Amino acid sequence: MSVARAGLTGLIRRVTDLMELIPYWVVAFLGRFSIAAVFWKSGQTKVEGFAIDIFSGTFNLGIPRLSDTAVFLFKEEYKLPLLPPEVAAPLAALAEHVLPVLLLVGLASRFSALGLLIMTAVIQIFVYPSAYPTHGTWAAILLMIMVYGPGKLSVDQFLASKEKAPKT
Repeated sequence: MSVARAGLTGLIRRVTDLMELIPYWVVAFLGRFSIAAVFWKSGQTKVEGFAIDIFSGTFNLGIPRLSDTAVFLFKEEYKLPLLPPEVAAPLAALAEHVLPVLLLVGLASRFSALGLLIMTAVIQIFVYPSAYPTHGTWAAILLMIMVYGPGKLSVDQFLASKEKAPKT
């Protein structure tokens, strides 16, 4: 029995060691891409005249305007207590387009993640309180980026490396 246990312990250790070889930048990029896609797709439902979805091949590079349904949703379904729907809808549409792009390229990543975390909290508290498993997942990804940064594959990291480089 102890030989089997030792073999299992060794296997677990080897697999764990392999997992630890996954570079943080891979995890961070996947997290940034995934959470950016969630908010981008939500933002796309709030605008007309401008649509980009690389996976479906949708590219409509017109001038974006708030969709007719966006304000209606904020009036009838979202019902935020602090902002009128006519203000909340365009602010949400703007934030759901700007912050995901910044997060995806890794520029002002921690602040972009903070903005999306605040949006997540508002959605969780005021709009869909029963969706805590989804919002908890979003929060975990956003907190990871806020705490550990965007990783090596980011504009933030590039700018930080230029700042630290010796000047000649």
